[in-house]
Amino acid sequence: MLVKMFGSRCEVAIHDFSNLEKSLIHIAGKITDREIGSPITDLVLQELRKPPTQIQDMPNYKTQSKKGNIMKSSTVFLRDNHDVVIGALCMNYDISLMLQLEGEMEDFITFDDSQKKSESFYSSVHDVIEGMVDQVLQGFKKSPSLMTMEEKIESVRILEEKGAFLIKGSTEYLAIVLGVSKFTVYNYLQKIRTHNEYHLDEGTRTV
Repeated sequence: MLVKMFGSRCEVAIHDFSNLEKSLIHIAGKITDREIGSPITDLVLQELRKPPTQIQDMPNYKTQSKKGNIMKSSTVFLRDNHDVVIGALCMNYDISLMLQLEGEMEDFITFDDSQKKSESFYSSVHDVIEGMVDQVLQGFKKSPSLMTMEEKIESVRILEEKGAFLIKGSTEYLAIVLGVSKFTVYNYLQKIRTHNEYHLDEGTRTV
């Protein structure tokens, strides 16, 4: 039932400890290529060396088959009415493919942390303008009506760097939000562009 539930990568074995040399009395699945009559494993033998009260079930430990496949294994010890350990139910699940896929997925979902980018996705041009303006003005932590002229000019400078004025209508929208005329925004923008061009020209001559 367990193998049918978890599929072909699962193996379930039943051991009878009355004969440890041939303890395997039932097996479903072909992960370890063992057959009925195979001996008990060294890990179980090590556990059986403990006093009966100290023998504990072993869930979710890592093992490896002779073929090199990595497995997730669990061993449940079976006891009689006197709490004596008489056998074990063991499950092995081949996770080799999952580990390979984990590596592939890790490589695929890894980002270039040196690229500190932020991108928003909009469904209309107005949303683009509104989103960019709101994002910049939130950085001033005050109402636009309380912003000084210097702060308003700075907001225009930041939006210019972000390319907001490449979109038609952005100047008019910003003017409404800032409570100034669109010509005032144009003047701010012209001063900023003139300043940038001057410094760019200065840098070129210096080089």
